[in-house]
Amino acid sequence: MTRYPVRRLLALALAASLSLPAMAQSVEPFTVRDIRIDGLQRIAAGTVFTYLPVERGETLDQAGAGETIRALYKTGFFEDVRVDRQGDILVITVQERPAINRLTLEGNKDIKTEDLTKGLADIGLAEGETFDRLALDRVVQELTRQYNNRGKYNVSITPTVSQLDRNRVDVTITVKEGKAAKIRHVNLIGTDTFANEEILDNWESRESSWLSWYRRDDQYSREKLSGDMEKLNSWYLDRGYIDFNIDSTQVSISPDKRDMYLTASVTEGEVHTISEIKVTGDTVLPQDQIERLVIPQAGDTFSRVLLELSSDSITNTLSNIGYAFARVNPVPTTNREDRSVAINLQVMPGPRVNVRRIVFKGNTRTSDEVLRREMRQFENAWFSQAAVDRSKIRLQRLGYFETVEVETTPVPGTADQVDVVFNVKETTSGSFVFGLGYSQLAGLTASIQLSQNNFLGGGNRVSVEAQRSDYMQRYSFSYLNPFFTDEGLSLGYNLWWRELDYSDFNTAQYNSTNAAAQAVLGLPITETSSITMLFGIDSNQIQTYSGSTPQAIIDYINAIGQNTFHAWRTELGWARDTRNDYFMPTRGMYQRVALETTLPGSTAEYYKLSYEFSKYWMLHPAFVLRTGLDLGFGDSYGDDVVRNLCYTPGTYVDSDGDGFVDTYVPGPDPSEPCLPTSPDYDKTVTATGLPFFENFYAGGTRSVRGFRDNTLGPRSEPINGYIGQPMGGSLKTVGQVEMVFPRLFDSKAARVSAFVDFGNVYDGWDNFDANELRASAGVALLWRAPVGPISISYAYPFKKKDGDEIERLQFTFGGGF
Repeated sequence: MTRYPVRRLLALALAASLSLPAMAQSVEPFTVRDIRIDGLQRIAAGTVFTYLPVERGETLDQAGAGETIRALYKTGFFEDVRVDRQGDILVITVQERPAINRLTLEGNKDIKTEDLTKGLADIGLAEGETFDRLALDRVVQELTRQYNNRGKYNVSITPTVSQLDRNRVDVTITVKEGKAAKIRHVNLIGTDTFANEEILDNWESRESSWLSWYRRDDQYSREKLSGDMEKLNSWYLDRGYIDFNIDSTQVSISPDKRDMYLTASVTEGEVHTISEIKVTGDTVLPQDQIERLVIPQAGDTFSRVLLELSSDSITNTLSNIGYAFARVNPVPTTNREDRSVAINLQVMPGPRVNVRRIVFKGNTRTSDEVLRREMRQFENAWFSQAAVDRSKIRLQRLGYFETVEVETTPVPGTADQVDVVFNVKETTSGSFVFGLGYSQLAGLTASIQLSQNNFLGGGNRVSVEAQRSDYMQRYSFSYLNPFFTDEGLSLGYNLWWRELDYSDFNTAQYNSTNAAAQAVLGLPITETSSITMLFGIDSNQIQTYSGSTPQAIIDYINAIGQNTFHAWRTELGWARDTRNDYFMPTRGMYQRVALETTLPGSTAEYYKLSYEFSKYWMLHPAFVLRTGLDLGFGDSYGDDVVRNLCYTPGTYVDSDGDGFVDTYVPGPDPSEPCLPTSPDYDKTVTATGLPFFENFYAGGTRSVRGFRDNTLGPRSEPINGYIGQPMGGSLKTVGQVEMVFPRLFDSKAARVSAFVDFGNVYDGWDNFDANELRASAGVALLWRAPVGPISISYAYPFKKKDGDEIERLQFTFGGGF
């Protein structure tokens, strides 16, 4: 038998005594006549009694006393519990844990305070809760671990507990994050076939480079490395190395905890080809139809990714015809001698599932009918995963809901029926907005708008708006019923009145007052495309300024014979939108073609054809390439309007003989014919082409940045020695190539981009000249700020000509993007 030294035995005895329940003395069994709780401050005695395992009239022994102490400790309310006896009275003396008066977080930047506060509350560390020092220690350990996972190994987390009166404490957690350790070198050992640079190209963990400040790919984290190891494994399996193995991974850190070194040792193995690939099991559909979904063929190099794509294609095909639980199990048989693998795709369709009921939950304001008409999955029809997914997307695009979640629940007692439940969380679908904005073009803008996209829960859209700026007044009303018919035909109305002073618009100087009433029809023709039709009547009254308005505009008005233009207007448009997000798309395309024309009998007969195009490519999670075009062309149709005018200049008369002119005597009415003997000036004017008030313009924040708004293109003849005024043109060619950086900000409300803009407007198709295109390059910030959208750009025009009006820094505040 081993003999322990006396000192060791004393230590063991002391440890054993400390582990016993806190009791003043051993308790002899007795019948409890009453129970008294001493030491309570905040906690009610009744609350304590609910946790006691002993009641009046029961017999309490040593074991019962220990159980009582453990029960009260387990509540987490007390730091100390003692059990004593006074006669037949059980006396329980407690020391309450303090309450947290205030919880403060300081110095945390990587982890948001809101996220930390929520996490602390989940473990009971929150203001008003009972303070537990062990919980605080766990928080420190967990925060240290989270910062280490973000590559910050120099983090220092210091908790401070300040005692207050009435058994309260203030808890302060001070975080000194330090700088993240950077990956200095990634070493792959055993990769003989491929260059390390080629393998590491799609890793999230990268060696520090000049772009790492933006991509943040040189910051180590355990999760990123785990994902990169899976990418490494997939790299080789997708290239036929089915025996590939990662032998070991090693992460080392420099003594100052600033530099990280990653090493992975691998065994490549040999390349295997597919000797045979077949489909077995219950394919439901004809065998040859399923086999056509298989991408790899016999003789091809084995590829796991192509095998997974084939399996997904088969399961998706079956799930879309009702087999919601279909599975495909690939079974490989490897032949090491000839380095080949035979693959058997076992199809297990499961039961065909019928949708019994579609249920909506959470739509307290929106009627079920509005949601149900967006469904592409129907009740009493075979389940289709594609239809369910499309239904979810259509609900999300309504703009009525903050979140849309779908769950498929089996019907009890059946194996071939499910209910599809859409859980929605409604958001505000209406708004009352009073806004102030500013832009270099419009100056100060004030607007008030009342809109409701889900009017009375019926899905109709109603909007009333009033806007005023330095150059424009506008009042409008619009209404749209997106489901005027059950087939999805939409019907809307627009009414508006506008007064626009073009002299403040960087264009030819004249004033326009116009009003319109329009009806709009829309019809979806596919899930992503639709056609729209517009019919309306409008009036446009033009006011010119003597000595300021270009003569070409005055001649056009004189040729028409009046300064008020009435029009019966129609427009036919087609649009296709496959973008994955409205404000921050990363992939997809948007196209729109529209033909607008005035009908015969209008004051001016003309048409306008426009085309808009945008396409997004995600080159990398940190880079999205956008290309765009904005083209437009317009012209008159029918015969040109030609008119002969007579001008007799007016005369100024000194009527009172004081030597000063004080009376103006106008000449005859220009509409009257010229008299053969009069000294009238005979002039012929013609109204042809697109009317001047319908011309296209270019330059500015919404077309070619770096050039002043609306100043590109043809200009009028100089007036009174001043430079000619921008007239716009009937042909517009504008394009952009833009690189968007979605990761520069964590919020989707802001985006930064680098761009190249090009374009110009021309007076007719025959005058198009590619050498006259203007171009600029620069950077831009778009931000949906709480006070309104803000757009700022700085552009350098690298293709310009003398006379161009340059404006490198441009911005708008409070206007739409």
